[in-house]
Amino acid sequence: MKPSRAGRFIAHAAWVSAALLMAVMAGVAIGETSISLPVIGQVLANKLWAAGYAVDAIDEGIIWNYRLTRAIVAAACGAGLAVSGVVLQSLLRNPLADPYLLGISAGASTGAVLVAIIGLGAGAISLSAGAFVGAVAAFALVALLARSSRGQTATGQIILAGIAGSQLFNALTSFLITKSASAEQARGIMFWLLGNLSGVRWASVTLAVPVVLAGLLVCLWHRRSLDAFTFGADSAASLGIPVRRVQAILIATAALTTAVMVSIVGSIGFVGLVIPHAVRMMTGVRHARLVPLSALSGALFLIAADVLSRTLIKGQVLPIGVITALVGAPVFALILLRGNRPR
Repeated sequence: MKPSRAGRFIAHAAWVSAALLMAVMAGVAIGETSISLPVIGQVLANKLWAAGYAVDAIDEGIIWNYRLTRAIVAAACGAGLAVSGVVLQSLLRNPLADPYLLGISAGASTGAVLVAIIGLGAGAISLSAGAFVGAVAAFALVALLARSSRGQTATGQIILAGIAGSQLFNALTSFLITKSASAEQARGIMFWLLGNLSGVRWASVTLAVPVVLAGLLVCLWHRRSLDAFTFGADSAASLGIPVRRVQAILIATAALTTAVMVSIVGSIGFVGLVIPHAVRMMTGVRHARLVPLSALSGALFLIAADVLSRTLIKGQVLPIGVITALVGAPVFALILLRGNRPR
């Protein structure tokens, strides 16, 4: 007998959850200084339950203040970008839709750079708030360009408008860095824009994790609406779904999630593009399964990419965006080739 869809979903979720836990432990253990799993367990027991194990202070600092926070933020970022990709691909009915291609990441980067370098808001606006404003402005521009175009399909045109918007905001970011940043600031910002987890601490965890969990809950709440949007906005409206309101809520959720992630770790591509496709091939298009498994898979992928970024070249940390591109581009090509095979 073939396993039911629910059984396959539970099996996939169990495997991905176990792999995610192992990835977090690997992210904490692997680095320039290798740390054994028993020591990690003792540090966690000391911090969480005051167990009183005798642990080296340096190892404790590396585990608790550096590697654990880095692994948790990587997981949150991967989950948030993957879920945002699922939402945008479903709403726009386009397999190329993701936060990076639609200009949301580029706009968020511009907003974050305006706050960090130019000092926009005179300290009253946080980096995340600036990134969110930039993300919303970028997507508003993309939507305006797509609506004003004639003779093109809406989903195809919004992708073209997204590419134009991405180039515009990337150019603005480069201009601001070149004009206003010092040499040291420019190096730091450019490295950050390619994806950098080196500076994350517990303050970043307390920001990233609630935002991702809230976004995940919003998307799961609207899972049936996302299923309906798979067949188009007209089909969703015929089922009694308030199309404009749901679209606004879900797009705002994707924009907020992306903006917060970009403000913490920089712009990371391919996560929101590749992960939804890969998970969809395993579990199908039902969003009750697709959304949570995409979140788990995105978290796993970005933790693994972070481990690779720290170990691929000895004594040097690569931007995590470089790793996701090196892995994501070939994987996406394989997905395209598999999808184009004659059946």
